[in-house]
Amino acid sequence: MLRQFVFFVSFVLSAHAAVAKDLPDFTELVEKQGAAVVNVSTTQIIRTPPMFQGVPNVPENDPFYEFFRRYAPQVPREQESQSLGSGFIISADGYILTNAHVVDRADKITVRLSDKREFKAKVIGADKRTDVALLKIEAANLPKVALGSPEQVKVGEWVLAIGSPFGFDSSVTAGIVSAKGRSLQQENFVPFIQTDVAINPGNSGGPLFNMKGEVIGINSQIYSRSGGYMGLSFAIPIDVAMDVVGQLRSTGKVTRGRIGVSIQEVTRELADSFGLPKAGGALISSVEKGGPADKAGVRPSDVILKFDGKAVNSSADLPRIVAATKPGSKVSVQLWRKGSTQDVTLVIGEIQEEAVVAQRGGRGAEGGSEIETRLGLVVSELNEQQKADLQVEGGLIVEDLKGAAARSQLQRGDVILAVGNIEVRSFSQFNDVIKKVARGRNIALLVRRSEGTVYVSVKLDEK
Repeated sequence: MLRQFVFFVSFVLSAHAAVAKDLPDFTELVEKQGAAVVNVSTTQIIRTPPMFQGVPNVPENDPFYEFFRRYAPQVPREQESQSLGSGFIISADGYILTNAHVVDRADKITVRLSDKREFKAKVIGADKRTDVALLKIEAANLPKVALGSPEQVKVGEWVLAIGSPFGFDSSVTAGIVSAKGRSLQQENFVPFIQTDVAINPGNSGGPLFNMKGEVIGINSQIYSRSGGYMGLSFAIPIDVAMDVVGQLRSTGKVTRGRIGVSIQEVTRELADSFGLPKAGGALISSVEKGGPADKAGVRPSDVILKFDGKAVNSSADLPRIVAATKPGSKVSVQLWRKGSTQDVTLVIGEIQEEAVVAQRGGRGAEGGSEIETRLGLVVSELNEQQKADLQVEGGLIVEDLKGAAARSQLQRGDVILAVGNIEVRSFSQFNDVIKKVARGRNIALLVRRSEGTVYVSVKLDEK
């Protein structure tokens, strides 16, 4: 019995030793690269309405507020708001990378090195779209990080982060790459690296290392319902960040290309309705009049498969590729149109400001008749005022949904503008197009909603 027990203990110890042997050792990486990681602390002066000396706080809506404002001595009120983040040195003469949100609206920025030296930092430039900021401190012979290639990163490989979560300098956490090329809401220009590395407030702006000791990303965001780490962390690929840095250093601003289209994902149902062999590419739901795409002949219902020789595997790929293309350059675009591929050439425009999508007016045609279509749609034609408001020549308002339409993503109030690439101007025209579609097939409807235009797939009933 004793012999069996000894054998069991030996087996367990050897198993643990084997597991430990297979685990990575981060000690050498931390020793070599830790000195190039810095703490970034910021101070913002918040100015509040002045306080009247010798008088209790008087709200602005008080009848006596104006009297005290004019005649009572006033004491300015200022409060300091402080925040913490991380960063890393990319050149020996003091250039530092961090997140734009770490230094946003800061009146004072202090960088503390791993040897406890502190420097005042100046913002060379910041880009909110990618959340990248470049700082400069007056120092020399500083340790700097080595930069790696995010393209060579593989899902499942070990990675390590160094930063200052909650102000605890030089904290080290490790994990694996969970996914690549993640798109986050309102972040169309960054193909994020997703990891399960523990990232918390204060880690923002710190480096993400591969096992070679190279920086492959800037830790930027976490997904959390509590405000703390929940296993989902996102880093900006370092090649994206360095492209921004190059532009900030040379011109002080970042320029991005644009082509003037609205796009959406190509689902399996939409691919079937357009005759695509497989779901992929970026479906054009609207084209800006007079924009680069419009001038090149790009139309709604076209599916962009390649842009400047680069494959567009999903709709999320297109904004990144277009934004990275130099404004003014000519590029070739491969489209899927009416069952075959076509190539067009367009000249890239430049993003100037965020586009604002116009809101349309209320739905319902004044005095228009409601008609149920083969799809189970109850629709009415636009009246002249609604056509003018929407700047269209015709269309149908969805009043109710039944049958196949009720099982789709159509909504009451949608305005149907086209079937595939055929514009709809009246109910009779719409009905004629639908009659030609075989039962059981998917139909792509271009609809206008308050947030813009989008294609919705509806499958005709088999019977």
